[in-house]
Amino acid sequence: MIETIKIRSGDLCAEIVPSLGAGLARFDHGRVPLFRPWPDGGSTNPFDLACNLLLPWSNRISGGGFTFEDTFHELLPNLAGEPFPVHGNGFSSAWTVDSLTPDRAQLSLVSHGPGPYRYRAEVTYALTAQALDLKLQIVNRAPVRLPFGLGIHPWLPRAARTTLHAPASQVCLERPDHLPDGFVDVETRPDWDFGTPIALPQGWINNAFAGWDGVAAISWPEQKCGLRIEASPPLNFYLVYSPSQASDFFCFEPVSHVVDAHNRGSIDSWNGLVVLDPGESLAARCSFAVI
Repeated sequence: MIETIKIRSGDLCAEIVPSLGAGLARFDHGRVPLFRPWPDGGSTNPFDLACNLLLPWSNRISGGGFTFEDTFHELLPNLAGEPFPVHGNGFSSAWTVDSLTPDRAQLSLVSHGPGPYRYRAEVTYALTAQALDLKLQIVNRAPVRLPFGLGIHPWLPRAARTTLHAPASQVCLERPDHLPDGFVDVETRPDWDFGTPIALPQGWINNAFAGWDGVAAISWPEQKCGLRIEASPPLNFYLVYSPSQASDFFCFEPVSHVVDAHNRGSIDSWNGLVVLDPGESLAARCSFAVI
């Protein structure tokens, strides 16, 4: 049996799995799952969780690694069947529980990898009567400057009438290998324009969105409830993933940078990566409020 810890406030309850990336097994409002729940009996697959933490980067990095300040840093694939390293290693590492109260949990991770990365990370989950507040921080413990990124990866229930409202100005098209193929104005893809609350597309979607103000809303009319998501900088982008309308889940992922940002132009504010000197830190907050 995989050990979990629980926090609760009013009708809200969250369950955390320290040994599996400090991800969430569930986030519920009473009997209503707000995130897709972990399978009964648990699982050792991090992507069966209700929410994953992504660090020291999110999504894929191509080319076997990246070049930064004239040095090539090798990164190896980390998932079976994936040719590229995906989502760093925080999501698959065992974290330490530093403190636990009835409505708050703090966990940390010290990592010697992947590749050149050496870091300490900390996550705090706190419940109020109406919301889950998540704070994620990472400190560069490598002896060199490196580009870092963060992401939050909830898996959300999808039903026939589920809608998403997340205004953005651009969407990144996707190549068959799931790497980016350039941004276009979201108006050119009305089925992916979440500027007003609309149903998720019927077919495959696995795309990054830019020009987002950090606020989104999800509605589940069948359950007569919804979620308001508020993400702080540097979580200035989001990704939406769902295989098809037949899927019982979709992902809405606030992230700090574009897909394969390490190999897409200069590493600066344009692509969202943040360069940290040794000892410097990067932090982000995200809240999920019941509406």
